[in-house]
Formats: sequence, C-alpha cells, structure tokens
Amino acid sequence: MGKKGKRDKKGKGAEKTLAKMEKKVSRRAKKEEEDLEALIAEFQSLDAKKTQVIESSCPPPSPRLNCSFCAHPERDELILFGGEYFNGQKTYLYNELYIYNIRKNSWAKLDIPNPPPRRCAHQAAVVPTAGGQLWIFGGEFASPNGEQFYHYKDLWVLHLATKTWEQIKAPGGPSGRSGHRMVACKRQLVIFGGFHESARDFIYYNDVYTFNLDSFTWSKLAPAGMGPAPRSGCQMIPTPEGNIIIYGGYSKQRIKKDVDKGTLHTDMFLLKAEGTGKEEDRWSWSRLSPSGVKPSPRSGFAVAAAPNNRCLLFGGVQDEEEEESIEGDFFNDIYFYDIGKNRWFPAQLKGPRSERRKRRRGRQAEAEAAGGEELQLPPPQGPLEIVKEVVAEDGTVMTIKQVIPGAAEDRSGSEEEEEEEEEEGGAPGQPVEPCPRSSAMVAVKHGVLYVYGGMFEVGDRQVTLSDLHSIDLHRMEQWKVLLEMDPKTQEWLEESESDEEEDDDVEGAEGGEEEEEESSEEESEDEEGEQQHPAVQPGEAQAQYLARTEQYWLGLARSHMGPEAKDKKVLKVAHAMAKTFYEDPIQTS
Repeated sequence: MGKKGKRDKKGKGAEKTLAKMEKKVSRRAKKEEEDLEALIAEFQSLDAKKTQVIESSCPPPSPRLNCSFCAHPERDELILFGGEYFNGQKTYLYNELYIYNIRKNSWAKLDIPNPPPRRCAHQAAVVPTAGGQLWIFGGEFASPNGEQFYHYKDLWVLHLATKTWEQIKAPGGPSGRSGHRMVACKRQLVIFGGFHESARDFIYYNDVYTFNLDSFTWSKLAPAGMGPAPRSGCQMIPTPEGNIIIYGGYSKQRIKKDVDKGTLHTDMFLLKAEGTGKEEDRWSWSRLSPSGVKPSPRSGFAVAAAPNNRCLLFGGVQDEEEEESIEGDFFNDIYFYDIGKNRWFPAQLKGPRSERRKRRRGRQAEAEAAGGEELQLPPPQGPLEIVKEVVAEDGTVMTIKQVIPGAAEDRSGSEEEEEEEEEEGGAPGQPVEPCPRSSAMVAVKHGVLYVYGGMFEVGDRQVTLSDLHSIDLHRMEQWKVLLEMDPKTQEWLEESESDEEEDDDVEGAEGGEEEEEESSEEESEDEEGEQQHPAVQPGEAQAQYLARTEQYWLGLARSHMGPEAKDKKVLKVAHAMAKTFYEDPIQTS
C-alpha cells in the first residue's frame, strides 16, 4: 500500500507540474498567437474567394515537409495535404490538396472551397465512411521568419465522395498542438502526445483523447497504469483488437536558461481498451518489451501499417550535439514490428527475380563443373553500415550514416561477370533505393509502401526532397523510382545574403497558389536573365559546394555498389547521382 500510495502521489505531482507549465506556456504564447491569427484570417479570406471545386492535372508538388500523406480508402489514390518549406530565410506554409493516381503515376491538384488554414505538422486519418473521409486535426502555422508559432486545435473532415471540406466544432477536445499522433481505431479517432511551442517556452504532452465518429463527441481518457513520458513524433499504431501501440518519439527539457536537452525515446507501450461496448470504455497502459532486432534510437522516422499484422518504421535521423559540431546520422532502412509476436526485425531486400535466377543458374553450373560436389557457399551478409562525413566551410561536421540491408540471398559471381551482364544489356545489379532522410511521408496501398520526400542536411544547408519511391512489402524485391528529384526545385538562401524586407513576410508565409502565381510572373519577366533563386549558386560557388559534398555522393554510390566495386565505376555512379540534384555534376577528371 505504501508503494502504491507513493506512485499515486508522484503521478498527481507530475500532473500538477504539467498543468502549471501548460498555463505558463499558454499565457506567454497568447500574445504571439493573437498576432498570427490576423495573418491566418487574411489567408482564409483569400481561400473564401474559391466558390467551386476545380480538379486539374499538374506537375508534382513542390518540395515540402510535415505534410500528411494518406491512401484513399476506396480508390487507387494517395492524398497529400498541407506542409511547409524553408529555404534558409523564409518559411512557406501550404493548405494545398494533391491527389496522386497510382495507376497513371500522375498528380492532380484539387481546389475545394473553404479549406482548412495553411498548416504543417498536423495529423490525418482516413476512414471508409460514405465513400471515404479524410480527418485532420491540429498542426501549426509559423511566421515567415520561423520565430512565432500558432498551434491549431481544430478538427476538419474532407468528404472524398462529394469533395467538400467541413469543420467539426465539438467542445472538450485537445489543446492546440503539433507533432502529435492520430489514428482511426474502430469508430473513433485516437490522439496522443505532441507539443506546444512559443518563442521562449515549450511543453510536451502525453495525454490521450478520443473522438467518436458516430456521436461527434470528444473524450479525454484517464488510463490506468504508468504510461509514456510526454513526447512528440512517436509511432502510433492501432491493433485489430482495438488497442494502441506507442513506440519512440522525441522530447526536450530545459536544464537551465537558454539550454535545452533533447531525448530520443526508445520505449514501447500498449494502450489497451477494456470494457469495449459499454457506455464508458476503460483503458490501461502497460509497457511492452519486444524481442528481435530493434531500430537504433532516432527521431523523424515515418510509420505506417503493413500487411500480415505488422507495422513498419522508415528512415529518421539521430542528432548528436557537441560543442563545436553537430552530427546527424540519417537512415533509409525499414524495420518491421510484428504485432502478434511482439518482435522487431529489419527488412531485407531479396533483389529482382532475374538476378536471383542468374545466381542460381551460375551456382548450378559451377556445381556440375565440379563433378557434382557440393559447393561451400559464403554466409549471408548482414546489414552494412556506411558512414560519411562532410565538413562545411565554417567547420561544421555533418555525419550521414546509411544502413544497407543484407541480401536475403548471397550474391555470387565476380565483378567481371557483372560487367559482362551490363555489356550484354542485362541489369547492372545495383540496388536503387531512397537516399537516407528524415521526416519522409509514407503511405501503404495494396501492400505497397510509398515514400514521398523528406529531408537531409549537408553542413548548414537543408535539402528538402520531393521524390517518390515505392516497394512491394509482400515481395521485398527492390525499390522503384516513381518520381526523381527535380534539381530546379532546390533553393537555399544563406543567412549572410541580404535580408528580405518585413513587407515580404506575408508573401513568404502565404505559400500556396497566390505565391506561386506571383513567382511565375517574376520568372517570366526575367526569363532571359539570371534566375532569382537558382537551385545552387552558379559558377565558382557551385563548384565549391559540389566539392564539399563529393564525399557524400561517393559514399552513397559505394553503399549502393558494395565494397568490392572498382573506384572508377563508383565515381561514375556518384557522378550520375549528383547530377539528379544539381545542374552541374561532379567533375570526373
């Protein structure tokens, strides 16, 4: 009884501290949110001018982060909404709605009257009700300079059949937040965690809310047991039984004035529903101790439900801050979690069938030539970890780590045989996969994983991606490139460059259709002159940038081709890879 009383007292004390902190943050954030509310209202007045639904074919979306990416519940389509883009000086927010047609490999933009305000870091979930519904909650709006934030607490639903937006106003919902997680489970939406940040303070949450999709009412849960610590960006997956699994996430705490310490969480919890079907469901927390090979600590990973009662984790980054350098280890690996067996394991690519068939035939021929003697095959290779370091001009060290999964079947044959296959028109045997990244958007449809965009860093520069890859989760043979990165979409303005005037802030934060129209007019006027925002600084500056990043591309090419590949071939592949990002490739001389 004594231990239980101490735990209860400790839990109540933590709740009081959290309540005080939330009140403090809310009071300080109120003023800056009031300033941004006027800006948001202005954008909404522009959106109100839309009076009819317009669906038009369009190029792929411009690079963006922290948007939502969901599979249509009834059609072979993927739905992308919102997001943000930072070019080194300005933050752009979006509330655009894009539809990706899986069969046609094409994009369409859907303009619908009265959409939600521009936002990023929100959450979206789809349900099959009435031809399909896309539910959106929360997220944030940032000032163009990225120093002020407005956190939403609104709930919206997009009726996919009628192509109409509707705001659902129901009392008792979560406070404004971003970085939270939301899933559809049975006939309700379940929301966990997130954070609220102002210019000087921040707070992380570990509360749980449910929204009933039949009664349109909010409920704040009070689960029994010890639950996860406050966090954002975690993995949240519903089980077939109606339970919820939480893994990982990120949080930070202030250890002294102007000094914050981040924490990468690696624990795992089960939120179990008890008494389902009664007027008031009871929930309880319990800690899970999964077996198998767990993902390394990281943040910015993407999650999705996978076939065979599994969920998956893709990519992410592990940042290590030191006094004189910031190291970021970026990943592009996939981990599966088997819900029924409570077990983690890394994904392994099997390779194309044609290559596996060639390897089998080669081994059979060697066995026959050896007089039927059994060949001693080398053991299968495990995951290969490639570490790359890039040193920027200011001395910042950026470390990029890539984990290449071991092949399910061992590779045989010499490099000369591979070159012969290439000369004969055969597949070169070099795996194609997304480069290491964090904050990618993922969706699963018909057992196929789609990975859109994300970001990685080189020195002080942030590269925001807009490529699209897919892989069949049943076969796990190879990645497919559905959309390559367009180097012309890359823009980065150094802080040392002339600062934009305050009058340009509204234009910068606006993003979306109006901003694109204005920029297109400016580009048409200067069509014969120098580009206003080139992808990479031209001339000598561009050559210097490529020289700094050459080791990154060489390392990436080496990881694709394996440690036994010849240097000349690796340099050739690195040359081609860099060309997909920049107008001028790495010099091969």
